Amino acid sequence: MTRNFRARMSWGVVLATATAAAVTIGATTGGPPNPLPAGPQDRPAAGRGEEPQTGARTVEQRQIASSVLGRDLKFTLTAVRSQADPLAASVRLRVFTFEGGAWRESDRAPVGEADGWFWFPLTGRHAVCEFSTAGTDPAPVAVSLLVTPSVGCSPAEEFRVENGRITSV
Repeated sequence: MTRNFRARMSWGVVLATATAAAVTIGATTGGPPNPLPAGPQDRPAAGRGEEPQTGARTVEQRQIASSVLGRDLKFTLTAVRSQADPLAASVRLRVFTFEGGAWRESDRAPVGEADGWFWFPLTGRHAVCEFSTAGTDPAPVAVSLLVTPSVGCSPAEEFRVENGRITSV
């Protein structure tokens, strides 16, 4: 049985991002050192404020699209936030097959370049311009994503899925 799913969306929302940075420059010559708090009421309480990070930062991910074909094939698009640049992201196309009563990932492939997308447009409204799948074998998959509201959508990237394995077209 062949099923087709095609989503075409248009955008009309403008996304603006502002970044502010505060820099403190202190003189190091002359003057007394910074005073310590005098009493317990002047000292910060434990657990208040930001604690320094001691472990590795977890990778932020968001599923931005999904398509299930029949009872045995599922596709997802997942945005993965960059650890090097908080404004950048990568996108993964993942294929799952239904085996033994559960969905099991059979393959994954990058969509575009690693950290080649912007996180906020990618995880906002109207991020997916096109995500089409079909239940044929090989299954064609086309993906077009919002670059930015002012730039618009990316050209469609095409894949083929055969026996649970992804190949780029």
